[in-house]
Amino acid sequence: MLSTAFNILSSGANLFKAAIPIGIKTIKYFVDSTFREPVSPVPGSSLYCDLWVAVEHSGIYVGDGRISNIVVDGLAESTVSYSSAANFTSKSMLGRKIYVSCNKYGAVGNSGVAHGADKHVGERAFYGLIIKNCHQFSTKCVNYADQAPRKNSLLQKVYSLSSFESWEPTLATLKSTSRERLGATKWRLWDWDKSIKDNPTPEPNWQAQEESYQHLPLNEKSIKYIRAELNELEDYQRELADESIPQNIRTKLTSLNNTLHKISIKYDEIKGFLSHCPGADFSYSDIINSQDDFTVLAHLLQNNKRISELAHKMGRNYISEEKKQVTKIPEASKNEVHGTHRSNDLMRMLPSELVNLEDETLEVLFYARLLEHNLLTYELQGVTYIDAEEQQINQKKTGPVVACLDTSGSMSGTPLLNAKALLLAIATILKKEQRSLHVLLFGSNGELKEFSMDDATNSSSLLRFLQKGFGGGTDFETPLTRALEIVKNNEDYIKADILMVSDGDCALSKDFIKSLIFEKKRLDLSIYSVLCNGQRVEDDFSNEIIVL
Repeated sequence: MLSTAFNILSSGANLFKAAIPIGIKTIKYFVDSTFREPVSPVPGSSLYCDLWVAVEHSGIYVGDGRISNIVVDGLAESTVSYSSAANFTSKSMLGRKIYVSCNKYGAVGNSGVAHGADKHVGERAFYGLIIKNCHQFSTKCVNYADQAPRKNSLLQKVYSLSSFESWEPTLATLKSTSRERLGATKWRLWDWDKSIKDNPTPEPNWQAQEESYQHLPLNEKSIKYIRAELNELEDYQRELADESIPQNIRTKLTSLNNTLHKISIKYDEIKGFLSHCPGADFSYSDIINSQDDFTVLAHLLQNNKRISELAHKMGRNYISEEKKQVTKIPEASKNEVHGTHRSNDLMRMLPSELVNLEDETLEVLFYARLLEHNLLTYELQGVTYIDAEEQQINQKKTGPVVACLDTSGSMSGTPLLNAKALLLAIATILKKEQRSLHVLLFGSNGELKEFSMDDATNSSSLLRFLQKGFGGGTDFETPLTRALEIVKNNEDYIKADILMVSDGDCALSKDFIKSLIFEKKRLDLSIYSVLCNGQRVEDDFSNEIIVL
């Protein structure tokens, strides 16, 4: 029952906290119930209903108000049964609407499809959300339309098992098959309970819809969802092309299409930058409202080795000064064939198990064994050795970073972009390691802005904060004094790093330097100075000076 979009939704647990108002489905319900005439199915029509945001159920209409469909009636078991329209939609959370395969004249079906779906009633089989689902059953029945049902070869079945995305026959597969075999170019509502006129679908908030998409964090999962929505919308617009739909509705559909298209293009433009900030939650809205060129940021992160090296140095682990003796300890690995055992490892499955896929009856047995982790597979074992010291280092607790960013006039342009790219990359690493980042933007004496990033904040908040600045003169004592206060007043900031990002164009008094060196030793912290502009400047307080 699950569509490809649902796989995307469910795989990212917190992906859609910015709750899209049901996506394209709500829009389709409004347009279909308001401006398109409902239809009644004919024997052999393909049907589907929306259960939730991206979850659908499908079946075949066989006549006399009956729908042949898979009904789950046990743990991983199902029966092909007749259902009424009411029962077919009983689990729907979206208004219990049923779509029917149509062309421009009305509902389309085929007697061979109805007869084939009728013959399967009463069959019991293994059932899964990924394998043997309702869409697979419906597609199989639609293929009866030409009296020569297609049968996948053994090679095709093995290939499908090796690709997770192809395991689940989706609603899109059913629609494309219905188009090919039934001539279904459209999908329209069946007013089976005579409720469409009495309970019209309210018009959606088009602006809120677009804004919801614009505020989704951009990553591989969300862009798949965005593009799936865009594909569905484009298919729907093509479906409506020859129908009498008000121009203002077409304009709103086009506007939404343009928004989704812009998000898709923007993702391609900045994915180089996002690849260096895995886990960051920058949305399309964050990107277009930023003053920075993310293409340049991506180039800086990709081509400036200094930025990359320093970002990982800030993510280092703290190591005890006491040296440990290097010893070798065993670590489990799998690189040698040891024998055979029972598992669900398809990549190491014995060829003899594939025989069951040749027979439709035994195919059910294969899927059952797969679900039960009972396939005969090669067992791999082996032993490798790692350094005990290295293992202990990886277990050490790490400390936070206080970053001081110079936003004076001399840092404008490329130097400031370098600095922002560095901080965004460091923020991603620290968040992954559950380490805090405190950012201080500074300018002249007394000019200071603060931002604290921890588990409760996100990268997009940091991006917005980095748009602020001063643009005047430079004073190092203000940010360094505040950085020391942060470390002193927070127990979690023991063994912290202070990162000073500037052009180095500032002098410190001897008394301040003396006090700074004392506090460094007392607090056991390190200071890294990063020069984004100008020449290397020696100082007496930095552990290391890096020129970007």
